[in-house]
Amino acid sequence: MTPIGSPEAAPALGSNIARHLGRVALTLPQAVALKVPRGRTRAGEIDYLALSFRELDGEVAAWCDRLTAAGIRAGDRTLVMVPPGLPLIAAVFALFNRGAVPVVIDPGMGLKSFLACVARSRPRALVGIPLARIVSRLFRPAFRSVEVRVGASRALTGRLTSSTPGVRLNAAPAAAHSRPGDLAAILFTSGSTGAPKGVCYEHGMFAAQVRLVRETYGIEPGEIDLPMLPIFALFNPALGMTTIVPEIDPRRPAALDPAKIVQAIQQEQVTNSFGSPTLWRKVAAHCRAHNITLPTLRRVLCAGAAVPADLWDDSRVILPRGRLHSPYGATEALPIASVSVDEIEPASVRGACVGRPVREIAVKIIAISDAPLATLADTHELSSGEIGEIIVRGPVVTKTYDALPDATAAAKIVSPQAAIAQETWHRMGDCGYLAADGRLWFCGRKAERVVSVSGTLHTEPCEQVFRRHARALRCALIGLGERGHQRAALVVETAVKDSSEARALARELRALALQHPQTEPIKVFYFHDKFPVDVRHNAKIHRLALTQWARTATGFEVDPKR
Repeated sequence: MTPIGSPEAAPALGSNIARHLGRVALTLPQAVALKVPRGRTRAGEIDYLALSFRELDGEVAAWCDRLTAAGIRAGDRTLVMVPPGLPLIAAVFALFNRGAVPVVIDPGMGLKSFLACVARSRPRALVGIPLARIVSRLFRPAFRSVEVRVGASRALTGRLTSSTPGVRLNAAPAAAHSRPGDLAAILFTSGSTGAPKGVCYEHGMFAAQVRLVRETYGIEPGEIDLPMLPIFALFNPALGMTTIVPEIDPRRPAALDPAKIVQAIQQEQVTNSFGSPTLWRKVAAHCRAHNITLPTLRRVLCAGAAVPADLWDDSRVILPRGRLHSPYGATEALPIASVSVDEIEPASVRGACVGRPVREIAVKIIAISDAPLATLADTHELSSGEIGEIIVRGPVVTKTYDALPDATAAAKIVSPQAAIAQETWHRMGDCGYLAADGRLWFCGRKAERVVSVSGTLHTEPCEQVFRRHARALRCALIGLGERGHQRAALVVETAVKDSSEARALARELRALALQHPQTEPIKVFYFHDKFPVDVRHNAKIHRLALTQWARTATGFEVDPKR
């Protein structure tokens, strides 16, 4: 059988990702596509609602009928406000099938940011739970473009399944013909270093993502996935993987109960999982505390922020038959590179190794610039080992932000062959370097670098030094003052009871700083009870917000003469 998402299958399936589900429904009709938790059995096991690929295809068919009856047309931007699991997967695949354009916005970014994203994306239709439809009427200015509202509160096919006697589920209709360059969806960035932006995804980009993820990690049809970021579940039907919906509140992912995640992995014999370092750190700590290993897991993909050293170490213990991988990329371009636990250098304070670029992806390091760069002729490529700005090119690299021409101009660089998608370079907004062996190293976000009269400091190489301290497992480099004349400082996420304790801890951190040239200039230390982080991964620290906070907070400077 031709592997799902393989290049050989592409001509038959076309560019519309919805066609993959119909193919799996024909080739693996009884294989389990989706399991949604709905409680516990008397024995304490998780009770799941299970749907086969055939049944999921039937649910998509019912959604197609509902969308068509509501008047949703090909090309209609459709805001999706439904919970993870069956409603999200079925509704989005039905929108793909009909040629409509799903607009997916993180629910926890805050009401003001959410409404701004809705207004800018101009959806004609809304698919949402009752609360979402109420919100759309309470905040009419943001939703003024919405003409059609479609309810989503339960499975449209009810309790009927393909195994119910005398019942035959309809198959989803043939997917709308979509060319590789047609707009497929608008997905929003996390907004960790600025306002969230809508990223325009084309059908060909989704097809390339499925292909590269499958090839890079050796994913096979029949595997079982527990995705701790809901949107990643959308790839599973195209990869032929079973989706186990985790017991996580998408609005508060960091509040997850790791025991429930471990129970799901063990009970369902999960082979693959995606999650942020923050979430997997909690799972790993639970496993270590209770002497648990997870032998069914072949791979864990951990992204959203640099993976800390202790999580790499814990993975060697809790994954006896699998490996921890960290894919590097962004909403605008994913995957770009990948690194596994086998390649990590535990003692490194040179940044975070993110591995070698995946097949079909080109990476360059250019001199850092805060100005738009229209073409490659405006850039200066750096040599191996020099820290600069990371730019990337390939079939998964998006070309535009939605309705943000200035942001597009600031993030994209055009090659002479710009008519081809692969000739648009994306500025990752990250700093790093390419080592002589071809591996890419991440040094931090460009917007978060600290620039003084004596040079530039980057977050990751500096924070790695301090994370060796037991109380500085999460810390943030910030710059005080105007860029170019900034003074470097460090904020540590820890509670201190009084100034005496704070000064003692600051002296310990200063002693660490003096051991490395990149941290030697850091003499000022702040202590913060709880860092502001992104909602999506709960891993990206909002360092710019901490910089604002430090303007009125008490810092502790260690006098080198004492």
